[in-house]
Amino acid sequence: MSQTSLDDDELFGEAANEMRSDVEASLAEARGALPDGDAVWDVDADNTLGVLNALKGALDVGDAEDSLRDAKKWYTMGERADAFEDADDLAEEIETVEDLISDVEDAREQVGDLTSTIPQLRSTLEEFEDAPEADTDADAEEAEA
Repeated sequence: MSQTSLDDDELFGEAANEMRSDVEASLAEARGALPDGDAVWDVDADNTLGVLNALKGALDVGDAEDSLRDAKKWYTMGERADAFEDADDLAEEIETVEDLISDVEDAREQVGDLTSTIPQLRSTLEEFEDAPEADTDADAEEAEA
């Protein structure tokens, strides 16, 4: 084997190790950017809408999506270049983080729906409470007759 080939193989090996490190670092950043479990569970608010708004804020995935995208980008490059000897662990970790981000985003969307529904529901219930009891008055009049 010529010296040039050996140097190329060494460089490729180094590049492959760096790509793997980049994928792992990006995955760690994605995990770190996800909400903390306590932040989702413990909220401080005076009313239901406050709780929902706090929860919605706590369910923000932040930079996790960008970090996951970087991990997937470097993983894809490494896979296409056949640079990884064994990348099953990386693929599993990417899928796990991707699923978790999706779950958090779904929960945030559901909380957002509730955040917009609850004030309207409260208004409707208050209007209903304040409405005159027409049926009860009519029933009383029928009973007298």
